[in-house]
Amino acid sequence: MASSDTVTSTEYIRHHLTNLTFGQHSDGAWGLAHTIEEANEMGFMAVHVDSILWSLFLVGIFLWLFRGVAKKVTADIPNGTQNFVEWIVDFIDENVRGLFTAKNDFVAPTALTLFCWVFLMNLMDLVPVDLLPWIFDKLGIAHFMKVVPSTDPNITFGFALSVFAMMIYYSIKIKGISGFAAELTMQPFQAKNPLIKIILIPINFFLEAVGVISKPVSHSLRLFGNMYAGEMIFILISLMFGTGAVMSVFGGALQLVWAVFHILIITLQAFIFMVLTIVYLDMAHQHH
Repeated sequence: MASSDTVTSTEYIRHHLTNLTFGQHSDGAWGLAHTIEEANEMGFMAVHVDSILWSLFLVGIFLWLFRGVAKKVTADIPNGTQNFVEWIVDFIDENVRGLFTAKNDFVAPTALTLFCWVFLMNLMDLVPVDLLPWIFDKLGIAHFMKVVPSTDPNITFGFALSVFAMMIYYSIKIKGISGFAAELTMQPFQAKNPLIKIILIPINFFLEAVGVISKPVSHSLRLFGNMYAGEMIFILISLMFGTGAVMSVFGGALQLVWAVFHILIITLQAFIFMVLTIVYLDMAHQHH
């Protein structure tokens, strides 16, 4: 990306908020978008290549690190990496034991994977906003490059919908279809009179359906909104560079302060996403 003094602020911001998009062009051909307008025209079926590739790269790092430690784990004095991994595992295990009241050996590994994966995606927000896009542009690989997957609603919705699918699966598995249907239609309003009970069924279903559907929506948008706002602040701060010595120094100091504060945000957002996942799965295992 060219420096901010050769483009307008609006163009600079739009460039950094545009994904490397693959889709169908207006002439019917499939390929990568070379302009923001082309990316917008590709519509719903477009694929954000950068979000997918960075997500896979980051989960690969997680699997490589944890698998490597698991293969070399020792009961003797552990090294620093093993200590770090064991601390994370103990942290996740403690949260699962405190929040999940049923028994399901799948929940703890799911929570561990989600926490580490989301944290690594959020951590990419600390990479200077111009660095990787500039490198890929100079190498001729890609003109657009968003490196923070959690600022893409497609990624956060994908995570949230996967958790939602598990929640529905375990709700039906634990309670049966009839039990799950009763959970959606027989509460919160109840009555002993059969006729009143029938009348209340659509009202209960509407209220419960809204509550069920809102879970993946809020689950995804909470992560996306916080990370998108943090990325936007980094982009706005970077506009200060190249506008003068004083503003450049001030921008550098401001960026450092925001980066330090942002470490807390990226960790907290990963933790909240994991906690909500555990809570939702616990609700799926509960009998009303």
